[in-house]
Amino acid sequence: MAQDIIVPALGESVTEATVSKWLKAVGEAVSADEPLLELETDKVNIEVNAPADGVIASIIAEEGADVEVGAVLGQFEAGATATAKQAEAPEPKAAPAADSAVATTPAARKLAADSGLDTETVTPSGAKGHVTKGDVQQALENKPAATLAAAPASAPVPTAPLAERNIDSREEVVKMSRLRQRVAQRLKEAQNTAALLTTFNEVEMDALMNLRKDYKEKFEKKHKVKLGFMSFFVKACVLALKELPAVNAEVHGNNIIYKNYYDIGIAVGSPSGLVVPIIRDADQSSFAHIEQSIADFGERARSGKLELSEMSGGTFTITNGGVFGSLLSTPIINPPQTGILGMHKIQKRPVVRGDKIEIANMMYVALSYDHRIIDGREAVTFLVRVKEMLEDPARLLIDI
Repeated sequence: MAQDIIVPALGESVTEATVSKWLKAVGEAVSADEPLLELETDKVNIEVNAPADGVIASIIAEEGADVEVGAVLGQFEAGATATAKQAEAPEPKAAPAADSAVATTPAARKLAADSGLDTETVTPSGAKGHVTKGDVQQALENKPAATLAAAPASAPVPTAPLAERNIDSREEVVKMSRLRQRVAQRLKEAQNTAALLTTFNEVEMDALMNLRKDYKEKFEKKHKVKLGFMSFFVKACVLALKELPAVNAEVHGNNIIYKNYYDIGIAVGSPSGLVVPIIRDADQSSFAHIEQSIADFGERARSGKLELSEMSGGTFTITNGGVFGSLLSTPIINPPQTGILGMHKIQKRPVVRGDKIEIANMMYVALSYDHRIIDGREAVTFLVRVKEMLEDPARLLIDI
């Protein structure tokens, strides 16, 4: 007997996903726990695995369809053989509509209901004639507001429709990934809710570069990972956060939540967009553990294998635009955090030492912070402490 393939729980605050890719075809034999398809969420990609040995009996949610937790993606027949099912050549089944004769994806039904739009009036573009969430969004943009039924009082206020845009034949239109949409939403949220301000300083990197040069081979031989600069920055930030706890805090209504733990987010670029995996309890982590974690995060971010739990709950973030050549920037905090440190490109510059001008390896650093609870004095002091510890790395060992 066939059983439903459903959208699993996607993690905290994630209720919707897009069917990114079916990895198996209808009638194809699969083994238990073998991936059947990939779902794209606004944080990571998730694989849905086969519950047992068998075959895919039908596909209901085609690639590109928006689906909610618990929605039926297709049907799976345990114990069936590929030969028998392929002979039957089953056709994908249409998803049942909730309250309309038009086949509609769950996400499209919810958006239409919230907006008071009759899906019968929407032109479908999905596979098998399904109305997708994108179809509903397009219909809302094109339909005069006066013709829409009154939406429930709790429904979200629709955004103003975009002006019509003619596409040149030399242009290409590509829908944002869910991850990139989520990044855009959170960054805009930070600008709208926090009182953002950025303070700058510069760090002379010669002492740190010499230390790294002296020990990088022994470090790599012992720990099987390269010694980078990020572990030093993480350690320096942790010590500075202990001295200035507001930079490690959170605004919650009229309250400030001070966090006596140090979960440091490391911004990592991926093909789908920016992700920020977390080094938990960084104050208790060794340099080797930090470097191993960062290397692992980078590899799995590129392959889309990071877990949702690995990107939730950070208390402070570090981002390194210097790896791409950035000389200076103003990073945006990752809500509900109140601070983010921006690293930049190391560049030789003239510096004054005593009465002499000498050449040194310098890096600009930036701290963006929420001015609602962090005063300028605290922000500047934080950045000065980070600078002092990086310019004299021995201070990291003796916590001064």
